[in-house]
Amino acid sequence: MDPATTWQHIHRERRALASLLSDLPPEAWQQESVCPGWTVLDVAAHIISNPQIGWSDIGRMTVRNLGHSYNTMLYRAVKDWSTDQTRELVLADFETYDGSLRHVPVTTRIEPMLDVLVHTQDILRPLGLAHDMPVDAAIVAADRARLHARMMGWRTGHVRLVATDADWARGRGPTVSGPMQELLLVSTGRGRVAKELTGDGVALLP
Repeated sequence: MDPATTWQHIHRERRALASLLSDLPPEAWQQESVCPGWTVLDVAAHIISNPQIGWSDIGRMTVRNLGHSYNTMLYRAVKDWSTDQTRELVLADFETYDGSLRHVPVTTRIEPMLDVLVHTQDILRPLGLAHDMPVDAAIVAADRARLHARMMGWRTGHVRLVATDADWARGRGPTVSGPMQELLLVSTGRGRVAKELTGDGVALLP
């Protein structure tokens, strides 16, 4: 995917999420997301922290978390970042960084797209809300997620993923078929919240 299209998706998805967040009652912000231990506020603050994190922040996180796993470092970083955040501050950050082309050092422009696509679902699904992803963005994000799966501890089982709304299939084993956005969730270890899945491999998803 070319850079301009990637950033268009990132900006469009962040704006859609900000709009949905602005309509949430205050108590919903403290509800747990799909990510264990992360509230809606935590996840929202994490998404919009992406254009704000610089080299000095990376250095501090690395030193503070020496000896810890990547997931532990990420969890602690999320909690640190969201400690002083409020609903109003997070929504203000979405407005301030609207259109930003910055991303976390040592990552590419694909990571913030993966981030906003998946974490939007992490926020919305426990709240009973829905937002469909662009299929082409979900394809690129799913391929990147498969590269990161081991580092992130995303377990998907030994299955073959086959999209029902795109020409996309990856993996080997019993088949799991479904919409591309649901297969992206499976690719990031979120098979438990994915919907509309069929095939012999569904029972093997962790």
